[in-house]
Amino acid sequence: MRRLGTGIGWRPEIADAVERMPGIDWVEAVSENLCPGHLPESLLRLRERGVTVVPHGVSLGLGGAERPDAGRLAALADRAEALGSPLVTEHIAFVRAGGALTASPHLEAGHLLPVPRTRDALDVLCENVRIAQDALPVPLAVENIAALVAWPDEELTEGQFLYELADRTGVRLLIDVANLHTNHVNIGADPAEALRELPLEAIAYVHVAGGFERDGVWHDSHAHPVPRPVLDILTDLASRVAPPGVLLERDENFPGAGELEAEVEAIRDAVARGRAESGGRADRDASVAQAAPPGADAADAADHAVRQRLGLAQAALLSALVAGAPAPEGFDRVRLGVQARALAGKRADVVAKVAPELPVILGPAYRPAFLAYARGCPMGAGYRRDALDFAERLLSADAGPAAEDAGVRRELREWWLERSGPVPRSRRPGVRWARATRRVLLRR
Repeated sequence: MRRLGTGIGWRPEIADAVERMPGIDWVEAVSENLCPGHLPESLLRLRERGVTVVPHGVSLGLGGAERPDAGRLAALADRAEALGSPLVTEHIAFVRAGGALTASPHLEAGHLLPVPRTRDALDVLCENVRIAQDALPVPLAVENIAALVAWPDEELTEGQFLYELADRTGVRLLIDVANLHTNHVNIGADPAEALRELPLEAIAYVHVAGGFERDGVWHDSHAHPVPRPVLDILTDLASRVAPPGVLLERDENFPGAGELEAEVEAIRDAVARGRAESGGRADRDASVAQAAPPGADAADAADHAVRQRLGLAQAALLSALVAGAPAPEGFDRVRLGVQARALAGKRADVVAKVAPELPVILGPAYRPAFLAYARGCPMGAGYRRDALDFAERLLSADAGPAAEDAGVRRELREWWLERSGPVPRSRRPGVRWARATRRVLLRR
């Protein structure tokens, strides 16, 4: 695993600033937002300059009870090859539950949810990671995630869980120090203890991001400046090992180029302080050390009963978060409510990006209408389908913005008709005339 240096998350909104930013050695791009045959010109220019691009997946769900989807793995592999990437990354999380394994409705979280740190979950995760490793053309690194809720009756600490995962599979680790801080505030996990227990030689690179605290809950927003406690955890990590790469993540509320550059510089300073503090400690360098090689035997694989137990537990939690089901035993109901509202808000934000016409058509009514819809309609087939289902629900409702404003209803209906078929409707005058005639005849 070669050294990456200092990087920043590439996003279309800051593409120009990233290209002009001095001292950027590499960038990370969300895999699901890239099309291998139509890569953004900005990324191609960075590649031509020798800047490394790493695809970062968010939808694989390696911590879920089901085995990884072959199509999603193939898509991640395609992006790694198209970008000439030295590795790909994903998350230790589940993002969907239900289905045939549990004989329950299929549900999508639309966000990353924590895996219980149990032996069952570890067995499933290890097998899923090995399946992914076999399908990918480059090494895989997996990221620890932020959590708003804690699973009851966990058997391992976060550090122990990650250590065993790396030891049993040889997978590299993407350590997010902002997520360590989030879990410290939200569930009382000690970042220093996690760092002491981690296999530091397995670190591929490090994420740094900002967030905010509200009512005692830390929200890992990626839309705020990096706070001092997160930089202090980075310094602690750098005092223990020289990280091969460190990257700033920013997903929303983008500041000017100068402020982004200042945040990157603060990250460099935090790493430098940690290296200076290492003093007499062994100066380990994670870029040359090797993680334990894969060596699992058949007995190490998760059997059907283990996957089913995990699937039922995850389906019960996700049903409580997105479908109004009762809270599973042992969970903090107040904190589940916070997580449920956060998931609905995230869902509204992403649908607004996937279908930007909807907030324009509905105006200020968009968000309250979507949140009301989300409370009774779990997402089951991705954000694009979610946008169509939301519009369809508004059009069929007896109350709400589409029922109360004829202009809104007309625009929303046109938008829905344009996108609900297999291909966009033709704009040719003859076809439009025939369509209008058909509508008149149907009314009669």
